[in-house]
Amino acid sequence: MNPSIVYVEDDTPSREVMHILLVELMGLSDVTFLEDSTDFLQRIEKSVPDIILLDIHVYPLNGFEMLSMLRQHPRFRHARVVALTASVMNEEVHQLKTAGFDGVIAKPIDMDQFPILLERILNGENVWTIVQ
Repeated sequence: MNPSIVYVEDDTPSREVMHILLVELMGLSDVTFLEDSTDFLQRIEKSVPDIILLDIHVYPLNGFEMLSMLRQHPRFRHARVVALTASVMNEEVHQLKTAGFDGVIAKPIDMDQFPILLERILNGENVWTIVQ
């Protein structure tokens, strides 16, 4: 398995954790890390990633705005888009579902569960982690 992944995250420690997880531990080689959402679509247009992971609270475009752009773009309309956020209470998860995300993964990332969740998402499953 070597999926193409884009991760948009403005928090440096979060990007570093995800780099360790995806690249070093999981051995994935086709991972693009974006430190902000400036010119988001132009920066990912060269290919259609298997999964786009979006931080919700990122600047200048938040995760909802980026998702809207993706869903309106013919090339990315059906891309698997998953929110990564600390806001995973029932109400926030409902907002993410309604907006059109394919899933949400809670932060902080569970290093043991993340590879399993990623595999499920790649297999077409919608994954919604909810904090009770």
